[in-house]
Amino acid sequence: MADTKGWSRVARACAVTLMSALACGVSRAGEELVVDGSTTVGPIVKAFAEFYMKNDPEVNITVSESGSGNGAKSLINGTCHIAAMSRFMKSSEYAAAVGAGVTPVAHIVALDALAVIVHPGNPVTGLTLAQLKDIYLGKITHWNQIGGPNVKIVVISRDTNSGTYETFEGTVMQGAKMAGSVEYVGSNGAIRSRVQSTPAALGYVGIGYLDRGVKGLAVEGVAPEIEPVKTGEYPISRPLFLFTNGVPPMGSALWRFVTLYLSEKGQAIVSAIGFVPVTNYGAGAAPARGPEPGDGHEYAP
Repeated sequence: MADTKGWSRVARACAVTLMSALACGVSRAGEELVVDGSTTVGPIVKAFAEFYMKNDPEVNITVSESGSGNGAKSLINGTCHIAAMSRFMKSSEYAAAVGAGVTPVAHIVALDALAVIVHPGNPVTGLTLAQLKDIYLGKITHWNQIGGPNVKIVVISRDTNSGTYETFEGTVMQGAKMAGSVEYVGSNGAIRSRVQSTPAALGYVGIGYLDRGVKGLAVEGVAPEIEPVKTGEYPISRPLFLFTNGVPPMGSALWRFVTLYLSEKGQAIVSAIGFVPVTNYGAGAAPARGPEPGDGHEYAP
């Protein structure tokens, strides 16, 4: 079972700490933020950037999606302000950062699940983790071995520089090497497109990439849906991160951007894209207060 509940508690604690220390900030004319990294986190960052620049046109935000590993490298090399990552930084990346005088600070922007996807016409509805691993090992090669038609499985994976790949490799493959027949692609969108156009294909994407063009399979009997991700029941779940060099100065454009996910509007954006917010403003106990006019998040609701 994925420990998303623990990550969510950490994020809520961060929300209380950050929101209790809100400070008013004014953007400097021509200020620029550069974001690089994960294609999974990309839709969240792009939506945040669009919302932010609409409400604060003095700040220009550019977003690149070169993969989590490259996002970490960009932060370490000083070529971006924010590394978007679908995994936590590796110890080797931290060591390289410290050696370069960079102090990576993680901000949990959302919770995610790796949805195992097939073509909508595929009759298979679910797999076990063992079956999924055997498919990627090349031990299960045809759909009729797992309840489908007698057709060879076209197995699709993310590229090895991807945080999505590393999550799948650690949780499903458990260090075992994928078969030589596996096809690697460079983004979640590319996997979705390949599966959508290939009746015999199987791949995995972030939950925000699920749409009617593909079908998400249950894993260990649990569907890739919002509630099982919140509770930690879905077995391939993970937090999504924004990393900065140190804690951004309160009131700065960088600080306002990386804490946007803690606001009610930020959480609404995360939900609308299809990911799981780390703060629930609509249920149960009163949440940490989100940013309001005059605190540096002067955005329309």
